[in-house]
Amino acid sequence: MSLLHNADLSAAFDRAARSYDRMVAANPGYHRQLRRSARRLGLSGGGLPGEGPGVRLLDLGCGTGASTAALLSAVPGAEVTAVDASAGMLERARSKSWPRGVSFVHAPAEGLAEAGVTGPFDAVFAAYLFRNVSDPDRVLAGVRGLLAPGGRIAVHEYTLSGRPAHRAVWTAVCRGLVLPVARRAGDGDLYGHLWRSVVEFDTAEEFARRMERAGFVHVRVLPLPGWHTGITHTFVARVPTAEEQA
Repeated sequence: MSLLHNADLSAAFDRAARSYDRMVAANPGYHRQLRRSARRLGLSGGGLPGEGPGVRLLDLGCGTGASTAALLSAVPGAEVTAVDASAGMLERARSKSWPRGVSFVHAPAEGLAEAGVTGPFDAVFAAYLFRNVSDPDRVLAGVRGLLAPGGRIAVHEYTLSGRPAHRAVWTAVCRGLVLPVARRAGDGDLYGHLWRSVVEFDTAEEFARRMERAGFVHVRVLPLPGWHTGITHTFVARVPTAEEQA
């Protein structure tokens, strides 16, 4: 099982798009955890002036739209630009029912400007994205540049705690459940990549430091409950305000 990159990874997601929603629905807590991470942006209950209508959000790596739905549940009425590198995943996302103000853009995370995605955004949500890009630092820098002063980011990602027990649970779930089902569906290459991408990516502590190096402040690493504990985390941070940058 080898890691996939760039066009090869997008093509694998294209092929898997037809069954992707069924696969993630079998993951206990998948949608609930996304909603939890979206709420951790803190955009409701006095989070931003003009919250809801008028708030601009970027959903980076939206897939079939699960993260987009999570954002809208946290900030109803927000203007959401949802971006993904896989045309097949975006086709599935677009086929669903969405309120006005939601738009979908086909672009890699490294090519937002070329696709016409411009800021400033009030917040960025990135779910299961960073371990799948070739240059996470470049993407973080690009995201920082798209955020308004004081703008917020929440990264929802499989990032292991560093404890051997959590790595063992992740591997057992993938080898015992996910990979056998994926192979029967003809998507073994993609899900093999997804298993390895977690094992070979940053630990939670390392990714937090990566965000700090990119210029984000007040970086916090928040655990998620259930079997995801020590395996999936929410990283919340913001860019400095204009006063802080002065």
